Amino acid sequence: MTPRCPYCQSDSSDLHLKLKDYFLTQEDFEIYRCPHCGLLFTWPRPEDSELGRYYKSDEYLSHNESKKGIVPFIYNRVKRVNISNKYKIATQGTSGKRMLDFGCGVGDFILFAKQNGFNVCATDVTPTAREAASKKLGTALPSPEEVFEMPDGSFDIITMWHVLEHISHLKSQIFHLNRLIVNGGRLVLALPDYLSYDALHYQDKWAAYDVPRHLNHFDSHSLQNIFAGTQLHLVGKAPLKWDAYYISMLSEKYRGSSLSFVKGIIQGWKSNRAARKSGEYSSMVYIFEKE
Repeated sequence: MTPRCPYCQSDSSDLHLKLKDYFLTQEDFEIYRCPHCGLLFTWPRPEDSELGRYYKSDEYLSHNESKKGIVPFIYNRVKRVNISNKYKIATQGTSGKRMLDFGCGVGDFILFAKQNGFNVCATDVTPTAREAASKKLGTALPSPEEVFEMPDGSFDIITMWHVLEHISHLKSQIFHLNRLIVNGGRLVLALPDYLSYDALHYQDKWAAYDVPRHLNHFDSHSLQNIFAGTQLHLVGKAPLKWDAYYISMLSEKYRGSSLSFVKGIIQGWKSNRAARKSGEYSSMVYIFEKE
């Protein structure tokens, strides 16, 4: 039976790719494309109660600052360099000072925003990540459920750095994002782009598919489709160029390549070079503003 699209509920989706959870379990998954809204989605989709086991690894770098090795070292170094770039993208041209970082991880970005004068709030679905971020910010963090109970227009800016691809209840999430942002406010989303050079090069071994942790897979067209019924409209895009190198290194590792670090650097460079013409970078930041 053809899987039903988790966003628009169409039952005519097409098989896009067969692949494995190369990161952790080696379990088999598929990715389907919905011809109506354009969303790519992971199948089967684990139940909410089962998702946690796919994150239980010291290798999961977004929640682990102590992991040793060359790739974790590069990841954490680049993360620090990227914070100021992300902050500039998220805040340039805005005046409001209330910011929510949804999916804050260990809290580095939102701490930087706080240090630059923002009134901040942050949350993450993972309790250990919330605890780490809470220590950095010096305050207890609400759960996602508590955030969704906040009043309309609570925030001037909401950032989600590589988070929307993890969301199981996409339509409900988008409803609350639209509601929580003040009129004239901004939503900033960073997402992998499956039309990028490195995605097309690595195919099923492309690390940014990251099934089943990544439940949703976007390009610019499908992303705009799922926000079409909201007051949020795409007004700008920006690349995260460093991501191409990190993703390519992991993809080479999944291929079983020798010298995966060197080959990943080469492929990351090729991906960014190709994106200068195509506009399809390995990771893209999408800026939505609310009318």
